[in-house]
Amino acid sequence: MAVDAVPSGRTPGGRLAGRWVPWLVIGLWLVLAAGMVPLSAKLSSVTTDSAVDTLPASAESTKVAVLEDSLPGGEDSTFVFVYHRDDGLTDADRATVERHYDTLAEQYPPKATAASGETGTNDEAAKNDEDGEDGEDGESSPAQLSTDGKAMVFTLDVSKEYGPPEEIVGPLRDAAKDRPAGLELDVTGPGAIDGDMDAVFDGIDEQVLLTTLAVVTLLLILTYRSPVLWIIPLVAVGAAALTSMGTVYLLVKGFGIVVNDQNSALLTILVFGVGTDYALLLIARYREALHQHENVRVAMVHALRGAAPAIVASAATVVAGLLCLLVADLNSTSGLGPIGAAGILCALVAMLTLFPAVLVVLGRRIFWPAVPRFSTTVEEKRGLWGRLGTAISRRRWVATLGSLGVLGVLALGLAGNTGALREQDQFLSPPESVTGFTVLREHFPELGGQPMTVFARPAHQKQVLDVVKDTPGVAMAVPEQTTGDWAGISVFPEDAPDTPAEYDTIKRVRTAVHAVSGAEAIVGGPSAENLDTEVTTRHDEKLVIPLVLVVVLIILGLLLRAVLAPLVLMATVIVSFAAAFGGSVFVFDTLLGFKGIDHSVPLLAFLFLVALGIDYNIFLASRAREETVRLGTREGMLKALSATGGVITSAGLVLAATFAVLVTLPLVMMIELGFLVAFGVLLDALLVRSVLVPALTLLIGERMWWPSRLSRPAAEPPAGHQPRQQPRQPLADDEESALQR
Repeated sequence: MAVDAVPSGRTPGGRLAGRWVPWLVIGLWLVLAAGMVPLSAKLSSVTTDSAVDTLPASAESTKVAVLEDSLPGGEDSTFVFVYHRDDGLTDADRATVERHYDTLAEQYPPKATAASGETGTNDEAAKNDEDGEDGEDGESSPAQLSTDGKAMVFTLDVSKEYGPPEEIVGPLRDAAKDRPAGLELDVTGPGAIDGDMDAVFDGIDEQVLLTTLAVVTLLLILTYRSPVLWIIPLVAVGAAALTSMGTVYLLVKGFGIVVNDQNSALLTILVFGVGTDYALLLIARYREALHQHENVRVAMVHALRGAAPAIVASAATVVAGLLCLLVADLNSTSGLGPIGAAGILCALVAMLTLFPAVLVVLGRRIFWPAVPRFSTTVEEKRGLWGRLGTAISRRRWVATLGSLGVLGVLALGLAGNTGALREQDQFLSPPESVTGFTVLREHFPELGGQPMTVFARPAHQKQVLDVVKDTPGVAMAVPEQTTGDWAGISVFPEDAPDTPAEYDTIKRVRTAVHAVSGAEAIVGGPSAENLDTEVTTRHDEKLVIPLVLVVVLIILGLLLRAVLAPLVLMATVIVSFAAAFGGSVFVFDTLLGFKGIDHSVPLLAFLFLVALGIDYNIFLASRAREETVRLGTREGMLKALSATGGVITSAGLVLAATFAVLVTLPLVMMIELGFLVAFGVLLDALLVRSVLVPALTLLIGERMWWPSRLSRPAAEPPAGHQPRQQPRQPLADDEESALQR
């Protein structure tokens, strides 16, 4: 009560409790938002999914892509038209194919000879001409007939001057709709696959944002059971998201950071997830302070003093983990580091400035109908989490072994299909470009794989061509007339795209052409780009994962001022990740029928689950350490579990739900990442933090805090003895969630 006897503005909050401060903060945020709106709208204009931008410049396929783009027609998109009829093509079918080609070639004049650089169609057509298999007029046909007579194929190179693949593939399909009944057509090829993939990402930011808003709104309403309070966190997080998008745009323009559609969607998820978590923690502490202080500004100062240290520590852990991605070679992965860090920092600043300012301005009535009253006597109750702590204390070994048993069983799922997911299997519902490849392979085995592009010095083209033709796994190799200092060769593998067998062929081709002295040969193409992406990702995992573990371990050590406790907490997070990954693999493989794990998922999921999952252990362990000073290790952990249980569980549910938004997208990679992180967060919040960590702490006892003074037996008070109360310092996290209501 002594605090409230001091006149307003002269309280321990100092000038921070002045009437004008909240309004000043809100005003500054309005000015900031006005400046960020136009910048945030430009973020989509700097996103890219190009392999040239994503892969490191040192990758061989990147060098090929750069060289291709520099050549006339090098930026063209190649589309493959596959016509087929189960009982064989008719003369009318063949005439239709010829007519479609003429119409499309006239509508989209190619800069280079159609098909010359992708499927060898013209070369095969020339061969057919020599064998008398051309059209009735004796002229070479632009389309190739399959040996079984059931399919025809031609390719079309469309200049990017007509638009990106996602804008072209639809009109191309529409232009070929006029055909005899029973004649089927699949438009596939690199251009069609790119177009279908881009169509999936088209509008993904808006979809993720709207779905996330709906999910967070529902959870906040259920959490606070108030018709108004839920709006305030949403407004503050929305301002943070707006600011983060504008900030990321400036980072891209100023430092050349690569941001793709995936990272843009993850930015929204991160900001809303962690921002809402911070709001839950602060509101819980603010509600308690309102019972103790009549002045709402003073109450907010005390709430910030109690909650801010834990929130800042949480943000620092996530930011440090994200910045570890800067060592990655894959540009899209390294770019996620500063992008995600910017989002976390914007969420941190907004939830520690704008959010409390709005709460103070609106006063106590914002909590209606459960308005916290000043001087209300709050009776401490054991509650669910208190009873759970007592049960764990009585059966420590059962709780420990039971938790580890559950995690171990889930980890067995890692024995399932953890192979790399092919690009063609990325779609939840295979589009025409994917099914078309299957048809193409059925009727044209020599053209059914994605072509490789080999560049060599012109003087060595013939020698390189002979070497490539003799390489196992190569179905066909066709020389190309390439202008400049390079000569091209189109190489067609025997195996399906993005399979281990095709990747082995690419590796053999590279080894063979590199051995040709003076040729300076390089091998690229769509599948080669996917191979280089997978190899680079595996290399990045070996760098980033150990670095993240070390950085987070150091932060935990500094926060808890101990060595053993951080090691125990880190071990539980690693075990939790293995269990989450194993359980998710079981779901993907057995229940959903996915054909592998996208190469980017393990690293990203590990980063998010370690950096975000460790937060809940930070809130629990830091509170346990604080209570241990007064109560001893056993009672301190039980008090911490009781005090942090409700609000941290709510925070875990919110964070899991925001990542689960990714499951609504029609792309397997996003579904895998969203499910894995959401499942891992729930596992960590409900089992690891709630049962395993308390049980291990109770088993280890005061040694948990080694080598600090808390690890000495004297720190544990004798039975029945309560140490003299010391002045209570502001706490670093929430009080009991139930008591706040």
